[in-house]
Amino acid sequence: MNEQVQRAILVGVNLNQQSNYDFDYSMLELGNLAEACEVEVIGQVTQNLEKVNPSHYIGTGKIDEVKELLTMLDGNLVVFNDELSPSQIRNLERDLDCKVIDRTLLILDIFAERAKTREAQLQVEVAKLQYMLPRLVGLRESLGRQSGGVGTKNKGAGETRLELDRRRIEDKITALRRELDTVVAHRQVQRKQRKKNDLPVVSLVGYTNAGKSTVMNAMMNRFNPDSGKQVFEKDMLFATLDTSVREVPLPDNKSFLLTDTVGFVSKLPHHLVKAFRSTLEEVAEADLLIHVVDYANENREELIRITNDTLEDIGIRDIPVVYAYNKSDLIEMAIPKVEGEHIYMSAKRGIGIEELVKLVRSHIFKDYVKCEMLIPYDMGQLVSYMNEHAHVEAAEYEETGTKLTLECKVSDYNKYQQYVVQQA
Repeated sequence: MNEQVQRAILVGVNLNQQSNYDFDYSMLELGNLAEACEVEVIGQVTQNLEKVNPSHYIGTGKIDEVKELLTMLDGNLVVFNDELSPSQIRNLERDLDCKVIDRTLLILDIFAERAKTREAQLQVEVAKLQYMLPRLVGLRESLGRQSGGVGTKNKGAGETRLELDRRRIEDKITALRRELDTVVAHRQVQRKQRKKNDLPVVSLVGYTNAGKSTVMNAMMNRFNPDSGKQVFEKDMLFATLDTSVREVPLPDNKSFLLTDTVGFVSKLPHHLVKAFRSTLEEVAEADLLIHVVDYANENREELIRITNDTLEDIGIRDIPVVYAYNKSDLIEMAIPKVEGEHIYMSAKRGIGIEELVKLVRSHIFKDYVKCEMLIPYDMGQLVSYMNEHAHVEAAEYEETGTKLTLECKVSDYNKYQQYVVQQA
């Protein structure tokens, strides 16, 4: 049976405190989210209000306007720009006589579609069930109206889930959480292991589709081209949902771990922020954040603010930040350009990667010291260790041993202090 094509009217309320520019962008983004769910956007209705209508989100006059549009344009779906309460969904579906979904459900559907690892799938599943729990009645009616399509993509569980009673859904959430705890515990062990290796951690953060994965791949191409460890990158919303960790080895025997995380979006559903908290712990433990910004986006200041607010919401504060203004090649300006902690670059074209790494180095390799060590000939293994773990600039062979001019970690400097003959 062919699935009915979903033709949607977008509806948004601009509460008076929001600037028109921010509201227009939020509606444009809603359209992009709908298209990412293969929904055809056929019209838009907006309203300025002091506060949303508690029973219907919009005023009664606007409901009539939406109804007329649905009839005129042969629409079968209405997508609202904010999260709707269970009673709002019920009332709207009754009065509009069609399926109604909100921004939250769109984002949950995209996440469900994109989740690849077991952890991401579990996180999305929990978030989706938590969203559905109070809305069971409205969603059941919605399914009666139209099978399949956005708002019902449940990765195999499909419509049967909505026939479960509340108790069984709560049991399912508990079981999923238990499985998720196991997966998270496993990742925490991996993280502890990495900490033992004493490598600094740098995390890429930013709005969805700013180019974080492209930055990661450009760094790997430049510093570790033979690793074959490219991450998935695509010009679409939420291409990355799973945290990827890659080691970036530098020419002077230093290296750091680079993590790529899920992108943020305005009005990111709190169920999802909660669900992805464990993934975002990677960011919380970073030594440095690279905030990747789509510099070609006119609304970039707003996107920076949303990312910073989201980081604040999940308790990430006091970590140094470097701003990478990606896609700067799409603006008329000479790149690469560095201004303090800000770099203008193009990851896709590989321009500014060296400069970005230079900025990163200035933050994460502060605990290195330059010195000369005289290592006795019977301590040959220490010379090998330094060749592998420090940056040896020169080696001279003297009567009593090997004299190394090097840059090493403060911890190694303190440990082998007895061999230091001069500190630079």
